[in-house]
Amino acid sequence: MSPDGPTTALQPRTSFLFDLDGTLVDSVYQHVLAWREALESEGIELSVWRIHRRIGMSGGLFANMLLRETGVELSLERIERLQRLHGEAYRRRQADVRPLPGARALLAALTEAGIPWAIATSGRMEWAGPVIASLGVDLQRVPVVTRDQVRHAKPDPDLFLAAAQRLGVPIETASVVGDAVWDMLAAQRARALGIGLLSGGYGEGELERAGAYRVFEDPADLLEHLDEVGGRR
Repeated sequence: MSPDGPTTALQPRTSFLFDLDGTLVDSVYQHVLAWREALESEGIELSVWRIHRRIGMSGGLFANMLLRETGVELSLERIERLQRLHGEAYRRRQADVRPLPGARALLAALTEAGIPWAIATSGRMEWAGPVIASLGVDLQRVPVVTRDQVRHAKPDPDLFLAAAQRLGVPIETASVVGDAVWDMLAAQRARALGIGLLSGGYGEGELERAGAYRVFEDPADLLEHLDEVGGRR
């Protein structure tokens, strides 16, 4: 017992669970154009801006969206073919993908400060792997959870719950960092805090309405204000 009374256990420090596309790397529009190419190859016309609004959601929800927007009902076989065509089209554009400003410095600062962090992406490892490598991430030390490792993608919470489990931290002490409303909705369902970034094309108001309690421009801006979200260095 301390002179001031009974001691209490220290609360766990915060941890950060990062989305990948539009959050750490500038790849949203490569995905958008890849989806347009895949859809057009199947004879499905959809405006680019409508595709952009769905980047980051699960394949099943994407298929439901197509039904609502175009009236085209997709079989499981056709959905799988679209996903394969998207992957092929994205890989052709992958050389143009770059880390967002401050991304590498942000991850390095968290590592140096001993603050746990992980990556949780709706992408599959086959095309997320090279992009993650561009960030200098050591896959032997940093947990990376991809779509092929969980049952449901965003806005379901599975990706972020799995990432917190891999880190060995309570999800309630984690902050989910993402660029899309789907990230913020998944964060709420996982009982984590949501931090929005504008670097994926969503507006501040949209991210806040989906649950973000703070919104920053990009990883560099988040790094500049890291102490405001519990990331003291």
